[in-house]
Amino acid sequence: MNAYTGALRYFGRIRNGSTPASGEAEYWGGNVKWATPEDLGKLNSDRISTTKRMVTEKAVEENNLSVLPVGSVLISTRAPIGHMAITEEPMAFNQGCRGIIPGSRAHGPFLYYLLKSRAPELNAMANGTTFVELSRDELAAVWVEFPPLETQQKIARFLDEKTAKIDGLIEKKRALLERLAEKRQALITRAVTKGLNPDAPMKPSGIDWLGDIPAHWTLCSLGQQIKLQRGVDITKNDRVNGPYPVISSGGIDYYNETALCTGPGVLVGRKGSAGKLHYTETNYWPHDTTLYVKEFRGNQPRFVWYLLHTLDLESFDSGSANPTVNRNRVHPMKTVWPNISEQEKISIFLDRELDKYHIIENKISKSARFLEEYRSALITAAVTGQIEGLQ
Repeated sequence: MNAYTGALRYFGRIRNGSTPASGEAEYWGGNVKWATPEDLGKLNSDRISTTKRMVTEKAVEENNLSVLPVGSVLISTRAPIGHMAITEEPMAFNQGCRGIIPGSRAHGPFLYYLLKSRAPELNAMANGTTFVELSRDELAAVWVEFPPLETQQKIARFLDEKTAKIDGLIEKKRALLERLAEKRQALITRAVTKGLNPDAPMKPSGIDWLGDIPAHWTLCSLGQQIKLQRGVDITKNDRVNGPYPVISSGGIDYYNETALCTGPGVLVGRKGSAGKLHYTETNYWPHDTTLYVKEFRGNQPRFVWYLLHTLDLESFDSGSANPTVNRNRVHPMKTVWPNISEQEKISIFLDRELDKYHIIENKISKSARFLEEYRSALITAAVTGQIEGLQ
């Protein structure tokens, strides 16, 4: 096909985003949509028409905000890089994004698909010290190839139809995973708060969310049975190629000296991923972004892990700007405790039953990943002229 080639700057106007002063009430709550990488990351389609926050016309005028027209491409250029969508409404955006207004030789939807096919390359181009970012100049310099406008429109229509069908299948699988997660949670809650014997005598707990509990179980605060402790910080240099996992809200790294805690361990995301739970059988270092169970006080660690799944730990936020779980608010929470023998039986039961769920979930997740990979391959093939009839 006859094609136009050159740097992206020759096919569209690239705009930077910005954020009005957060303390200026007259800038917020208006009728102008204001997008962020979070908005882009939550999309289940290729179009964006709504945003979590809105700004006023005054904010646009006094802060000289860029407002993209309908049909522009909006792309996240800071952690994460590569979320993108076509605007269906005029839209401002923050500094974590850049907007591209297609020129006369570029069709917006085709430009979207073209950049979507280059997402790995865009990520590789990003750099920075404080945070990784794809700069305006780097984005503008991306070398692109466009077929004639009529062909771009034909390819975009083809991909709109095909990807919509694929997205529908992926969404069904995600919905199925959500239903399985709900069933898994219900199974845990039932076993941990009611026990495994359906004929056991019950008594009122006096707590709405617990309802009736086995008559021989103990009802007391969490802090009477276990002790949560805030983790400690560790320098980056101590984390390289070591034998012990450093467990934080962001994931697992490795510590190269001695482990602070002896496994098994139960950890709760304190900030960054507030309320996220982690269990380990090995020795570990609990990072400052976590809380960890310092004292099990004779309780079975695996049961404690399951018990914490029944608590809405994020509701114990300390009130800081970033969601942070405060152990002093968690400890007074009243819950139920069976004896150690029942704790072990419940843990074994849940391990066995949840393994069945994990097998099903892995199969569904694998199928969804295959569809996502097929979608990406289809887009790449279409925008590079590899599909017969679309050249």
